[in-house]
Amino acid sequence: MRDYAFSEGTAVVTGAASGIGEALALDLAGRGSHLVLIDRDAERLDDVAGRIRARHGALKVATHVVDLSDEKATAVLAETLVAEHPETTLLVNNAGVALGGRLDQVSLEDFDWVMAINFSAVVRLTYAMLPVLKAHPGAHVVNVSSVFGIFAPAGQVAYAASKFAVRGFSESLRHELAEDGVGLTVVHPGGIKTRIAETARTGSGVSAEEYEKGRKQFSRMLRIPPEKAAAQIVAAIEKRRPRLLIGASAKVPDVLVRLMPGRYWRLVGRVAGPPRRSRTAD
Repeated sequence: MRDYAFSEGTAVVTGAASGIGEALALDLAGRGSHLVLIDRDAERLDDVAGRIRARHGALKVATHVVDLSDEKATAVLAETLVAEHPETTLLVNNAGVALGGRLDQVSLEDFDWVMAINFSAVVRLTYAMLPVLKAHPGAHVVNVSSVFGIFAPAGQVAYAASKFAVRGFSESLRHELAEDGVGLTVVHPGGIKTRIAETARTGSGVSAEEYEKGRKQFSRMLRIPPEKAAAQIVAAIEKRRPRLLIGASAKVPDVLVRLMPGRYWRLVGRVAGPPRRSRTAD
């Protein structure tokens, strides 16, 4: 398959108001791609779109404010993308949220919230856009998983489940799309400095003390600038790489899981410390 051509293509990017999505939108615009930007944060999304329009006046930049946890709103968005953007050549499923807590500390409603955004929306949007992408041989799909789609730490059961689901979905779909001349890259970022720690939910069964400790630990992991991550993703798209690990925080766990399948937590758990059990905060 030839290299992906950015110039004059149209890229749909979810989670485009901040973090990796924002950085990707700016990078893709610099390469001449028209943009369809999606996020639930209207103010931030308008700011990103405005900056791109100011720098790249010849590009078309459309925005859609949608909460991807809303199944009906996501379904409407899918129909809108197909109807209004049949020229799409790149779909980037980047939007994601986090939920901290063991399974007995989170509600099923919160679990479903994570799965809706991190996985179900990826499936729904990709499913809807398949005819559009197949109509443009040389098109490409990017699904952003996580390092937690490679290994699954205690206390991240919902998030890990959603990101492993994205990984499996992507691996199988890549094989299906190959015969149509459409590429697919699944991305496993390590600690990217985004707003995910700010927007993460915590299970109602997590104490205030445990929450604060987890938040600090999670924040310390987020060291890679989103611009650096976006540059690597764009390079992977261009060269049709099937899989991209970003940062040592993704590459080291990948090796560890390969060397110690089913047993890696014995080592990781000793380093991270055992998951603490605590009472629900008052």
